Amino acid sequence: MSTSLTASDITPYRGRFAPSPTGPLHAGSLVAALASFLDARHAGGAWVLRIDDIDPPRAVAGSVGLITEALSAHDLHWDGAVRYQSQSSDAYHRALQQLAETGALFRCRCTRSTLSDQGTCGQRCEQRAISDDEPHSLRVRFDAAQLAGFADRFQGMQPVTPETAVADFIVRRRDGLFAYQLAAAVDDAQPHFTHIVRGADLLDSTHRQRWLMQLLGQTSPCYGHIAVMHDGDGNKLSKQNGAPELDLARTPDNLRDCLTHLHQPAPPSSARENGEILDYAIEHWTLHI
Repeated sequence: MSTSLTASDITPYRGRFAPSPTGPLHAGSLVAALASFLDARHAGGAWVLRIDDIDPPRAVAGSVGLITEALSAHDLHWDGAVRYQSQSSDAYHRALQQLAETGALFRCRCTRSTLSDQGTCGQRCEQRAISDDEPHSLRVRFDAAQLAGFADRFQGMQPVTPETAVADFIVRRRDGLFAYQLAAAVDDAQPHFTHIVRGADLLDSTHRQRWLMQLLGQTSPCYGHIAVMHDGDGNKLSKQNGAPELDLARTPDNLRDCLTHLHQPAPPSSARENGEILDYAIEHWTLHI
C-alpha cells in the first residue's frame, strides 16, 4: 500500500519512479526504482509512482498490478496515489500548441524506410506542404547551439554534442499518440519533480527533454543517471530482451543484489528484513555529488 501525501507533507525534493506497463518488474527496473527511492528518502523527500502508459499498443494487461505488487513486496512504498500519464493528455495538447506557436514544429511524412541513419526526417519534410489529412508525425527542430550541457549528479558533465543532439525528433507520432520525449518533458519538469534518478540508457533522451523544457519555458529537474544492469551476454536487462520477472520470495536478496550493483555499502548480516535493509541503505546512500 502507498502512504498518503498531504500538502503539508510536500518537501523541496520530489522524485519519481516511472515504469511503463509492459510487463512485470525485473532486476534492472528494481535497480532504477531502488536508486530513486533511496535518493528521495535520504533527502527526506517525496517519492511518487507514475505509470507511463501513453503507448497503449505496447501495454500488457495486468502489468500495473504486477508492478505495484513487486514494489510493495520490497517495501518500496510511494507517496500519494499512483499517477498515470494517460491522464495528462490536456497538458500534452497544450504543450504541442505552445511549441507550434514558437515555430519549432513541422509535419513529417517519413516512414521507417525514409528516415535518416539518426532516425531524423530524411525527406526534408519541413520544406514541404503537408496537409493535415495526410498521415504525418510532428517533429521539433533541435538547435544544439542553443542548449547548454548539464551536470549529471552521478555521471558528471554531459555536453551537447552532434551525437546526442539530433536535428529533429518526434513529439507526436503518426498514429496520433504523444511521443515519450514530449510526455516526459512535460511531466518531469519542476515543480512536478525536482530530481530524476533513472538509468544511464536515457542520457541522450535527457538532452531532448531539456530542449523541450527550454522551449516550453519550464525548469528542468536535477538529473542523476545510474549504470544499467546487463545479462550474461552483455545486453541491457529489459523486458524486450526477456529479462525474468523478479522472484518475490527472495525480496531481501533482491534488495542486496541491487545495492551491490549500485556500489552501496552492504547492510550488516543482522539486517534480514526489507525494512532493516532499506533503513541502512537510506542512511548510507552515497551517490550524491
